[in-house]
Amino acid sequence: MKITGLGHASAYVETARGSVLCDPWVNPAYFGSWFPFPDNSHLDWELYGRADYLYISHLHRDHFDPVHLRRFISSKATVLLPDYPTDELHDALYELGFRHFVKTRNGEVTEIDGLAVMIEALISPTDGPIGDSSIWLHDGTFTLLNQNDARPTNLGQIAELGPVDAHLLQYSGAIWYPMVYDLPERAKKAFGAQKRARQFDRTIRYIDDLKANYVYPIAGPPCFLDDELWHLNDIFNDEGNIFPDQKVFEQFMLDKGYENCRTLIPGATSNLAVPGAPVEHPISEEETARIFREKETYLHDYRQRKQRQLDEEKARWSHDAIDIYSEIKPWFEEILAESDIIAGGVGGPVRFTAFADDEEQDVDLVIDFPNREVREYENERCRYQFRAPRVLVEHLVYIREIDWVNSLFLSCRFSASRVGQYNEYVYVFFKCLSVERMQYAEGWFAEQSPDDEDITLDEWVVQRRCPHLKADLSKFGQVDDGVLTCQMHGWKFDLETGKCLTSTGFTVRSARQTQ
Repeated sequence: MKITGLGHASAYVETARGSVLCDPWVNPAYFGSWFPFPDNSHLDWELYGRADYLYISHLHRDHFDPVHLRRFISSKATVLLPDYPTDELHDALYELGFRHFVKTRNGEVTEIDGLAVMIEALISPTDGPIGDSSIWLHDGTFTLLNQNDARPTNLGQIAELGPVDAHLLQYSGAIWYPMVYDLPERAKKAFGAQKRARQFDRTIRYIDDLKANYVYPIAGPPCFLDDELWHLNDIFNDEGNIFPDQKVFEQFMLDKGYENCRTLIPGATSNLAVPGAPVEHPISEEETARIFREKETYLHDYRQRKQRQLDEEKARWSHDAIDIYSEIKPWFEEILAESDIIAGGVGGPVRFTAFADDEEQDVDLVIDFPNREVREYENERCRYQFRAPRVLVEHLVYIREIDWVNSLFLSCRFSASRVGQYNEYVYVFFKCLSVERMQYAEGWFAEQSPDDEDITLDEWVVQRRCPHLKADLSKFGQVDDGVLTCQMHGWKFDLETGKCLTSTGFTVRSARQTQ
């Protein structure tokens, strides 16, 4: 089995039973904000596009690149389809011309012409845009897990299938927090440093769970070539930056005593049949090292190469003036009518401002969750507020984008503020701007049953599963001075009261251990 890194979460896996192309992404994503790092546009994509199998983990645009798929990836490929509760991924690929699908069953091994495949689909409304997934492959000799940026509660089911040779997984940030929040810079750096540490800690926990022979850091980081977002690149010696690159994580692993990390730049290969699975780079070792050692220079050159593409991307956002309020009001109110649990979880009005940079007027509206209505803002108190450029909001309305998380928020081209805790339900709403998605999300939350199993952590008896996304607290829970932290997503709970300190609408069952 040979692995070729194709940039970000993209990989080409040559097995004894056929080749598998995973998550090919090249074109800028999220309003032109994200680019793969290092640059992968020079690769021979027609070669990789002739793969026997295609695996798209989920619909986030740094994994699902429809322009690239249509242009370079053969529609003759057999699509290995995760077992999602909706057909959105299937329909998106079918629209691009793909006709050969193998729909796997969640968590079950499927044999396809001698290749054993298991896809674990994560189906909570907070995973991807209605799902995320990982893929396990076994060709009779070697075994690989491509976890990309999926966050399963544990890897026990994978480990039970036997030793794993190669483990591909995320280690870097892929979100907008804390950069877009209206916070003092000192606070942003502190929160960013905490998040960076949690990312690394979570990744090490997965590595320790699986104990694969070799670890390949993938699915990040993106880089930011637009002047407006240049400050987000990890080139300023900022320990609060949540986008560290592959070499930073490789060094972190070495410092922790792990010597099995293998970093793949685009075009680099690692052959598991060769002792030590050495990496062969498409360029010299010195040129490879320079990408990371002289990263700012590399990004400046990269930006110059991509400036025209970025300008063309921005030109596509412009449309004739749209009456944003009159378009959003009936659209969102139809969704609000379906959102009993989510509306209750938000519990108040959310302000959303589309601001103009020219002679056009700002659009300032309120999404009133308790009353299930959208109305103009009238100087009322709102705990949650968002501001985004009017041109971007008009584009979202024009294309009827049903997932503003997988477009606007991941772009980092907005700002946010809140009074009090993070509220998961606010972002679930913006991810579910269709009746189908909202009905699914409501059903998922309604079906979550209480967790009756308890564990003991540092003299506290707590429920085993995190109330957030059911992470196993026996593995991901840490207690410090009466506060429980779930390292899966960094959520905190006061064990004296059970109250969630990170978000609203969640509590943990807890009590001091009796003698």
